[in-house]
Amino acid sequence: MQQEETVDEQQFPYFGYSLIRDVLLPDLLGNESDQILYWSGKVLARKYPLPQQEDLLSFFLKAGWGILTVTEEKRRKLEFALSGDVVEKRLKDAPNASFHLEAGFIAEQIQLQKNCIAESYLELKGKQNKVLVTVKWDKKDIIE
Repeated sequence: MQQEETVDEQQFPYFGYSLIRDVLLPDLLGNESDQILYWSGKVLARKYPLPQQEDLLSFFLKAGWGILTVTEEKRRKLEFALSGDVVEKRLKDAPNASFHLEAGFIAEQIQLQKNCIAESYLELKGKQNKVLVTVKWDKKDIIE
């Protein structure tokens, strides 16, 4: 039986991660940072397709992006909460931290799983130390 990989917070190089995600990338990408990160997340998702929703939750742990949980599931909408130490530190250390890379990644994974166009929307919940990502799709907008 294989043991599931998790992020060891003692070994995770948070400072280096934060330097790239919250300092360098926004500086390099400028005003278009959020949009570029969103589409970059979609590109990453195409390179790492995850056939099941559970795989998506595991991927976030392995990538060191935080703990992703499903908080609400409806017919054409999924709501996720992204939390954990990394998210809490980023929200505290970089008030303008962008989670658009993660949102784009989630949107594309759901799009691949549902086989129709999907988009995600972010809501930062700084006092609760989490980020809400809502994904919506339209079954009439099928990908061919």
